[in-house]
Amino acid sequence: MTMREVRLRSRPTGEPVLDNFELAEVPLREPAEGEVLVRNAYFSIEPYMRGRMNDVKSYAPSWVLGATMLGGAVGQVVNSRASAFPVGTWVQSELGWREYALAEAKAFGAIDVTSVPPQAYLGVLGVPGFTAFVGLNDIGGLRGDDVVFISSAAGGVGSVAGQLAKAAGATVIGSAGSPAKVAYLKELGFDRAFNYKDGDVRKLLADAAPDGITLYWDNVGGDHLEAALASIRPFGRIVVCGMISQYNVPTPGPRNLALVIGKRLTMRGFIILDHWNRYADYLREALPLVNAGRLKLAESIVDGIENAPQAFIDFLRGGKYTGKLLVRIADADV
Repeated sequence: MTMREVRLRSRPTGEPVLDNFELAEVPLREPAEGEVLVRNAYFSIEPYMRGRMNDVKSYAPSWVLGATMLGGAVGQVVNSRASAFPVGTWVQSELGWREYALAEAKAFGAIDVTSVPPQAYLGVLGVPGFTAFVGLNDIGGLRGDDVVFISSAAGGVGSVAGQLAKAAGATVIGSAGSPAKVAYLKELGFDRAFNYKDGDVRKLLADAAPDGITLYWDNVGGDHLEAALASIRPFGRIVVCGMISQYNVPTPGPRNLALVIGKRLTMRGFIILDHWNRYADYLREALPLVNAGRLKLAESIVDGIENAPQAFIDFLRGGKYTGKLLVRIADADV
């Protein structure tokens, strides 16, 4: 028996290209004592993965040249020699970018799919949703009277952050990269949204928030951060979750960073790996909202592991996908 996996063939300079990836077919052995064999159904594509393609020290270890790439995945146990995971159990792991995951039982965590589809644990109930929860509450100190601006708001993290902020009573403004994404944000309950490609982001934000903002959720950096610094009120807070505009070709800026001083701003970055003690709290809050249809997350699904590298490239370019980007490699037979 064999399986296919995606490997890092070479490290990119600037924007990744298809030659940086390799699709390999490898033999698949039977699990040893204490091991589990999982047929992956979905795996996740995330912005932070661009950094793992580089050979630099970071919070997420670099992918090894010639080795299988890693990332979040959900799948079903098809062979087990670990009593905690009988055949048929749905699990999540960090063993994505491959059709099957074979590892010790400790590499997997069981998930409850009785009321939600398994891929929800890669999106609204997974790292994107959990990141939104921690970033707003623990890092940003969300208040009901906040005016919140979220960049890349139609993505997996931003769309949940906007909904959670609305549920807390805040006014929420989002930017996105297409008219369809702007319409999607309004469907989610955002008070205002704009297409950042329609003009100067600083002016677009000023029009959307004429009295300024109090909390900025940064997924983009660059011109969005610069616009937020111009708009934010004194003693405002900036939550730095990502800076996708800087991942392929870093550029200087923002040019008005000195406003942090005069406006007495708080600006803090965070890594969700530092906050896993809060995950159970998030599930307790989010699962009832998901089941009631009050917390939603659009999914963009690409079929076939062979299409994952191009999907990753397109994802980093922006504009093509809405919500959580998933690669489907097997049917989810729940």
